[in-house]
Amino acid sequence: MKKLFVIIVFLLLFLTSCTNKRMYKDGFIYMDTYIEIKVYDVDKKEGEKLLSNAKKMYKEYHELVDRYNSYDGVINLYYLNNELEENKEVEIDSRLFSLIDYGITMYDKTEGYVNIALGNVIDVWKEYREEGKKVPKTYELMDKNINIKDIYLKDNIFMKKSDIKLDLGAYAKGYVTEKVAEYFEENGCNKYLINAGGNVKVGESYKIGKYSVGLEEPFNTSNIYKTVSVENVSIVTSGSYQRYYEVNGKNYNHIINPKTLFPENFTKSVTVITKDSGYADILSTYLFLLPIEDGLELVNNLDGVEAIWYSDEIYYSEGFNLYEQV
Repeated sequence: MKKLFVIIVFLLLFLTSCTNKRMYKDGFIYMDTYIEIKVYDVDKKEGEKLLSNAKKMYKEYHELVDRYNSYDGVINLYYLNNELEENKEVEIDSRLFSLIDYGITMYDKTEGYVNIALGNVIDVWKEYREEGKKVPKTYELMDKNINIKDIYLKDNIFMKKSDIKLDLGAYAKGYVTEKVAEYFEENGCNKYLINAGGNVKVGESYKIGKYSVGLEEPFNTSNIYKTVSVENVSIVTSGSYQRYYEVNGKNYNHIINPKTLFPENFTKSVTVITKDSGYADILSTYLFLLPIEDGLELVNNLDGVEAIWYSDEIYYSEGFNLYEQV
């Protein structure tokens, strides 16, 4: 009888501990985006700690990559772009060093289509976009320095050899999202969902079946044109409908081609599915700047990457059907 009582107590404790494990979520705005995070199958103390640290990570990275604001005690992009003198070395945070170094590496891997030294040109377009009436002249853009080779980076030391300005917007949000996901998994939380605007990262499914993620229709974002079924991947979208203005009926969006110094409109949006969120962010920008046929050829020759383009028609990479919801 005593043994049976012990067994019953053990079972009650086990069931109680299982019941205490549930979903916890938080939402906040950093990196110009509303970010929502959900962690599953964790107890209250663990869930609150995971969410608190994730929010802290986004906050700290936000301050490091902010181009338009300074923060006390933080050497960030604003400082590097606007206050640091040319040819003067400065020691930067190792996280910012890694972010910049990643961008330099990706410059070569994207044939120069993702250029973190494009800040001067992006600023010109931002001014025109905010005014919303005219388009910059080619000579205004060509007059701006975007030479990524003018960046010196070694052992957490940064130096710029000219008046270049850095912009990490092509991948910073995805890069940080990947870091947060790594933190979750290193701390035993494998079931999570991170939705950072056009960047979604999911871990293991928390129930039978996989996560269902809807892809919004460009210029009609209340409509879902495709739903994908995913687990342990990132889904990142770049599109001409997110930040843009029109002049004489033509769309001028925020994704600038470093080769032409103008936005592209080969497609309305492109969504990339792959493991790493930072890489997915880079690829979505890269593919958006390529003709769809070239993008299809590129993706079809990459391992572990699939993509879908929303244009006048919908185009799929060869293995995209693996993610289509049945």
